[in-house]
Amino acid sequence: MRKKIIEMRGIVKSYYLGTPNELEILHGIDLDVYEGEFLSIVGASGSGKSTLMNILGALDRPTQGHFFLDQLPMENVKDEGLSKIRNEKIGFVFQTFNLIPRSSALNNVALPMLYGGKSRSVRTKRAKELLELVDMTARSHHRPNELSGGQKQRVAIARAMANDPAIILADEPTGALDTHTGRMVMDIFHRLHQEQGKTIILITHNTELALETERTIRLKDGSIVENKINEKIQLEGSYESA
Repeated sequence: MRKKIIEMRGIVKSYYLGTPNELEILHGIDLDVYEGEFLSIVGASGSGKSTLMNILGALDRPTQGHFFLDQLPMENVKDEGLSKIRNEKIGFVFQTFNLIPRSSALNNVALPMLYGGKSRSVRTKRAKELLELVDMTARSHHRPNELSGGQKQRVAIARAMANDPAIILADEPTGALDTHTGRMVMDIFHRLHQEQGKTIILITHNTELALETERTIRLKDGSIVENKINEKIQLEGSYESA
């Protein structure tokens, strides 16, 4: 039995728009995520996906409820502690890549390790290994504006892996990519899951992509309306450069 790496109970998120107005986005979310699981969270725009992702990624705090990350009660963690957790335990991959424009692919991948206090030699060695993992060695000294969308996303995935996080949070990682390139990016996630045992949480509106994961959580109007184990799909690897 895999252990829980995330446990949420009664998570509510509200935004205050001035007394007495209050907008509640999440309405009592209960969610468990298990170590080494590949999970998707799906829902239409406005369903609460991004709000839930921000809480899962320790980017925001819930208004009510209890959130345990690797058995640690997150409500007890101060802001500087949250920053440390984001750097060490969670790797982020975004639809918009979020790469630093003036830095090379190598330096973009190495940056989280700089914040983590790693030496220059360790950062460089690890960054090179990760770029090789995503088949981007030949482009390691190129800046983001010299890379295609698929290449940028591969660099972003390598960066997410920099500090060997337990969890990868991927927010619409194929949303800005064409079908072929999106397929390649999904193949990388499958490899990280299968070969390195990473816990991956995929936030998507694409139900076809969600079916590739082990389990689908469906959100509607801030509540979980479906929690479904997916049939195991054997995918033909189609990992290619793009």
